[in-house]
Amino acid sequence: MAVHSMTGFARAEVGSGAARFVWELKSVNARGLDMRVRLPAGLERLEPEVRERARAHLKRGSCFFTLAEDRAAALPGLRLNEQALALAVAAARRLAEEKGIAPPTADGLLAIPGVLAPADGLADEAELERREADLLQGLERALEALANARAEEGGRLQAVLSGQLDAIEQKVEEAARIAAEAPEAMKVRVAEQVALLTDSAGLDPDRLHQEAVLIAARADVREEIDRLAGHIAAAREQLAAGGAIGRRLDFLAQEFNREANTLSAKAFDKRLVAVGVELKVMIDQLREQVQNLE
Repeated sequence: MAVHSMTGFARAEVGSGAARFVWELKSVNARGLDMRVRLPAGLERLEPEVRERARAHLKRGSCFFTLAEDRAAALPGLRLNEQALALAVAAARRLAEEKGIAPPTADGLLAIPGVLAPADGLADEAELERREADLLQGLERALEALANARAEEGGRLQAVLSGQLDAIEQKVEEAARIAAEAPEAMKVRVAEQVALLTDSAGLDPDRLHQEAVLIAARADVREEIDRLAGHIAAAREQLAAGGAIGRRLDFLAQEFNREANTLSAKAFDKRLVAVGVELKVMIDQLREQVQNLE
């Protein structure tokens, strides 16, 4: 399953009779799925259906859906209002019989306001339903295009995240190599300190040895390194599985940061301190990218 970004844009044109409409859909990052829908006057009842169809394609993101009539592209033309014409003819005949007024000509009848209407006007409910069906078909095309755009951006993000995980893994391996040198380094350092203290203060070497063992245990970062390696493996599994993984990866990024902070706090070596700082920078960059994912 593909990894999707929450950022995308799509546009779809819809023809319905003589009228032309344009759907414009765009989405950006958000914690959940938030939709804002703007429809022309008279088509507001489409909004529940628009929202329902959008939920079938999108899981997260702040989405803006706009439907606008493209009057510049509308086909020109007029529609004969048969009902208004019949009323006008009946009135003209009655006036001719009662008042002796000459019957109107055809051009006179057609000039009466309302007898000829713009072709994009809707005469009845059936026409309105046909237009709504056309608009919803156009919405489906736009939603599919938006989902495709988000998938393309998600593919690029997936490659970036994979590279970031590789870089983090290299730093974790470097930390493991430094940590492997800890027992010998701690032994030398404590021996120097013990020799200095016993010479000057007559302190018990055995007692100082016990304290040194406790210090070495507190400085052991192998557990943090193992957890970081586990988080890297879990993140790669999520990327391979795809789908709506943004929240899971965001949680993992927080766990990455927690372990990096602990590693830095327990660091006994300035090299390990430097690795911890670099790890935290990389993890922040990872989390920034993760927050773009659906």
